[in-house]
Amino acid sequence: MPRMNAIPPLPTQAHFKSVSYETLATSWLTSDGWEVLLPVIDHGKKTDLVVADDLNYYRIQIKSLETNNEEVVVSNMWGDVAIDFIIYFSKTGNWGYIIRPFRENSKKLNAKGHIRFHQHPVNFLKAFKKI
Repeated sequence: MPRMNAIPPLPTQAHFKSVSYETLATSWLTSDGWEVLLPVIDHGKKTDLVVADDLNYYRIQIKSLETNNEEVVVSNMWGDVAIDFIIYFSKTGNWGYIIRPFRENSKKLNAKGHIRFHQHPVNFLKAFKKI
């Protein structure tokens, strides 16, 4: 059985955890028939994934939160960058939210119009189809 012989530093572990949510969303969307494109560089465009069907492309930002509080206030970290959706994953709970970008500086995660999902592919895809 493979064994990890070197423990990555904490900042590296945190980055790996964040990337794992991008990979999870990619897997779930791909399993549903979406073409998922991964930008080589995500600097300034605030785009972690681009999902496409035959006619449309959607830019998505993936965020993870270290909270189990669904009323947490999230900050606008994309400014005026044109993205289509932000998908939030709770690191401590088994839920997430799909939201459209907002112009305010901050907003409650569970605000009206934000779509909650259970961290399971069936539930996630049902939520994604509601947007």
